[in-house]
Amino acid sequence: MPKRMFHLAWFLSQGYGPKSWRSDFPGTDIARWMMPDLFVDLAQGMDRACFDYMIIEDSSNVPYTYKGSHDTYLKYAASAPKLDPAVLVPWLAQATKTVGIVPTLSVSEYPPYLLARLVNTLDHTTEGRVGWNCVTGSNDGAAQNYGHEKHRPHDERYDVADEFADVVTKLWEAWEPDAVVLDREKHLFADGSKVHPIHHEGKYFKVRGPINAPRGPQGRVPICQAGGSPRGLEFASRWADTIITEGGGSVASMKAYRETIRTRARAMGRNPDDIKVLFLAHPIVDTTMEAARERQRLEGVAAEAHVEMQLSSMSRLTGIDFSKFDLDQPLPSDLTTNGHQSALAKWIGRTPRSLVRSYARKDGIDYTGTPDHVAGMMQEIMEEVGGDGFLIFNSYFDRRYVIEVCDGLVPELQRRGVTRKAYAHKHLKDNLLEF
Repeated sequence: MPKRMFHLAWFLSQGYGPKSWRSDFPGTDIARWMMPDLFVDLAQGMDRACFDYMIIEDSSNVPYTYKGSHDTYLKYAASAPKLDPAVLVPWLAQATKTVGIVPTLSVSEYPPYLLARLVNTLDHTTEGRVGWNCVTGSNDGAAQNYGHEKHRPHDERYDVADEFADVVTKLWEAWEPDAVVLDREKHLFADGSKVHPIHHEGKYFKVRGPINAPRGPQGRVPICQAGGSPRGLEFASRWADTIITEGGGSVASMKAYRETIRTRARAMGRNPDDIKVLFLAHPIVDTTMEAARERQRLEGVAAEAHVEMQLSSMSRLTGIDFSKFDLDQPLPSDLTTNGHQSALAKWIGRTPRSLVRSYARKDGIDYTGTPDHVAGMMQEIMEEVGGDGFLIFNSYFDRRYVIEVCDGLVPELQRRGVTRKAYAHKHLKDNLLEF
């Protein structure tokens, strides 16, 4: 039976912000974290290892949910500061050849025309290597930076996102593929009969169009999404080309999540094979099992020594101040959130201390060991799940971690024949659809 190949991507957790400043290997440029150097090193490592894409996570506020203050967030550089991910994209593209680059751009913070124009421009300048991580925004602090008191109710945000994605897609396709003629003799740059206003008038948006630039190399740019709630799953099944998910922390739940997406996609008339569901993984690899386990232990010790860092992150995601709860009492069953509902659902009934320990252990499947051991685990898991791949994350990585994954773990996956050794295509969309 032939081996099933799977995709690899990288989730740049905590966005375009400080990474290795507290690491054992911080590098010499920690005061220059705002420069793209570390991220260029990562992108080049991913290019060598033939990853599909990097997602640049983002949020656009300094959180204050935990204890009603931004102090804890700034103390740890947790969720703030962050620079604009769209600015990082050209730097990464110029330093690499093929790897895809997917900035996070929120439908709660951009008008659709502006976002469509920005992504179209990036698609041109990267020669077809950009995607769009479509998020709806959940923290009211960000809403208050854009003239609103709070975000819309959870499910309505996805109603907005549905219409938003429809408008953006129409704008990307407003120029027909052969609209640009470039006939110098006829003095004809573009054929106006092949460029179309979209005249969209919906519940939330009114956009004339067309976009004022030709169709990008990919046309409809690949859309990434991370919906975990029932309404989020519906949106992702309709629009996403690739989906970020934790998958529930077990092989069985990963398989069930993927099947749910595929079933919903079929019901919407989509080919489920066109949606790549990638599961978050935090591998810790070293030359021996003992060394890897010690690294894992030290990560846990460091995380549990800074409980407030973990609790503040949970507070930001849900809009619930977790400083108000006893660390050793189960969370109330009646907690509700207008933020990340799927995250809160997993936490109800557990104690905050146990959740902090879970954060410290990157709770779920334990990808710790030698490159051979971890690669074997990944291969077996994907064979059981059925596809489609993994999304590596490490919120505060350093250059050593980049090498360990890109030049240690991935070559072992390639040796096993389960990840690509060379890119078959130039565009991100085509590489996603390769297998």
